[in-house]
Amino acid sequence: MSKTKSDLRDDLAVTLADNLNKKFKHTGFKTAFFLDSDTESPSEVRGWVESGSDMLNIAIANKPNGGFPVGRIIEITGLEASGKSLLAAHALANTQKEGGMAVYIDTENAASREFLQAIGLDLSKMLYVPLDTVEDMFEAIESVVESVRKSNKNRLVTIVVDSIMGASTKIEMAKEFDKDGYATSKAIILSKGLRKITNMIGRERICLIFTNQLRTRLGVAFGDPYTTSGGKAVGFHASVRLRLKSVGQIKAKLDGVDQVIGIKTRCQVIKNRMGPPLKSIDYDIYFESGIDNYGGWLNVMKDYHLVAQTGAWYTYLRKNGSDVKFQSKDFEKKITEDDTLKQEIYEAICNAYILKYQPGEDFGIDDIIVDEEFVNEEG
Repeated sequence: MSKTKSDLRDDLAVTLADNLNKKFKHTGFKTAFFLDSDTESPSEVRGWVESGSDMLNIAIANKPNGGFPVGRIIEITGLEASGKSLLAAHALANTQKEGGMAVYIDTENAASREFLQAIGLDLSKMLYVPLDTVEDMFEAIESVVESVRKSNKNRLVTIVVDSIMGASTKIEMAKEFDKDGYATSKAIILSKGLRKITNMIGRERICLIFTNQLRTRLGVAFGDPYTTSGGKAVGFHASVRLRLKSVGQIKAKLDGVDQVIGIKTRCQVIKNRMGPPLKSIDYDIYFESGIDNYGGWLNVMKDYHLVAQTGAWYTYLRKNGSDVKFQSKDFEKKITEDDTLKQEIYEAICNAYILKYQPGEDFGIDDIIVDEEFVNEEG
C-alpha cells in the first residue's frame, strides 16, 4: 500500500504546523503550510495574466501559457516612451477577456481613451482612478483588496499603478515649490505600504502591476547608470521586474511618405521569482494596435533555428516531414488559419526556450563563458 504525502511528512513538523495555526487563528488566515500540496499558501500562484506577448509570458513563467503571476507584485521599468504603460494596459485588456476586473490607477493624468480601446480594453468595465499621492494610491489598493475579499474572492482583478514616478506625497503637496528635502518621504511611504499589502495581495486573485521610470545616476562611470524612482522597496517586494528599452523605429511608406508607425522594444526580465531571470524578448509595438504578438514568435524561431531563412522566405519543417513556407508578413495569417500548425510551433518554441530544472551535463570552469556585463541591485 502506497503512502500518502501526509504519511511521509515529519511528525514534529506536522505538530508545529497545527500549533502555529491554532496560535494565529485570530488572524483569520492559515499560517503554516506544506508547499508540496497546499494550494492555500500565499506562495501558490493563483493563475496568470497574459502580457500581450506570448514569448514574454513564457520568459516570465518558464512554462507554457504563463504571463504575469496572480497574487504577486510586478514592476515594469524603462525610459520614457519605451512601452511601459502599453504593456500594463495589455494586461488589463487580457484580464477583461478572462472575465476579470481591470483597475487603472493613474498618477500621471496621461491615459489615452482612444489607444486603450484600440488594444482591446472595454472602458465601460474598466475602473479608472486618477490619484495624486502615494498615500492615496495605497489606500485605493487596500480598498480594492477588501472589497474583492467581501464580494467575490475568486474573481480575477488586475490593478495597474501608472506610475510610481508620477505620484507625489501629501507632505510634498503641502509645501511650496521652492522647498526641498522631502525626496525621501516617498521611499519611506512606499516601503511601509508594500510591507502592508504584499501578503494581502498574495491571499487574493489580484495581480498588482507598477510602472516606474528609470533615472540616470550622476557620476557613474562603470556598471548600471540607471536607478528607479521611489527607492528600492518596490524592487525588493516585486516577484517580477521588467526593464523595457526602445531599440529602433518601425517605418512604413504611407501615401508616398515615410512615417514612423511603431517601435521595436526589448524587454529583459531582470528579476524573476517564477523562473530563471535575465531572459530577453524583442517585440514590435504598432501605434495603431499595440504589441505584435506573432512577430515575437518569429523572432524566437529565428534565434533558436526553428526555421530556415532564404531571402524573404522562411521554411518550417513539420513533425510529419512536410515543409511550411511563408514570408514574415504572412506568418500570422498562416498559423491563425491552422490551429494544428499553431499548436505544433508553440510547442516547439516552448521545448527550445523553457529551461528544464533537471540535472544536466557537468561543466567545468573552462567550459563556460562568464559575461562581465551584469545587472546590479537596482535592476
